[in-house]
Amino acid sequence: MMNIDEIKKIIPHRYPFLLVDKILELEPGKRAVGIKNVTVNEPFFQGHFPEYPLMPGVLIVEAMAQVGAISIMSLDEYKGKLGVFTGIDGVRFRKEVRPGDVLRMEVELTAMRRGIGKAEGKAYIGEELVCSGNLMFAIVDK
Repeated sequence: MMNIDEIKKIIPHRYPFLLVDKILELEPGKRAVGIKNVTVNEPFFQGHFPEYPLMPGVLIVEAMAQVGAISIMSLDEYKGKLGVFTGIDGVRFRKEVRPGDVLRMEVELTAMRRGIGKAEGKAYIGEELVCSGNLMFAIVDK
């Protein structure tokens, strides 16, 4: 397991854009499982939507990407570098994510070649799949 302080040593994201609270499982360079505790105090709920707060889909995808980045960036060869999106394919949203939910993200690396990679991400609330898709990324110098 990895707590928030350890996460912040690996990826550069900070409030309000750090969307991973804890890593439950980690196989560096292969897969990671992380959680985001969704609270009504999230800044995005002020506008999305005040009467019926929903976590924006793009932020669910970003949270999955951050979990994947922790897996990749925990490898010594990528320390001090930055993982950036290069593409997103086949993303589907199946259920709303609301305050009080615990979003569990599972991300598995499916390909990596010369600093360009692909991963499959899935996000769950309990055992229910809420989002899935393929994430493409590049490892770049800061």
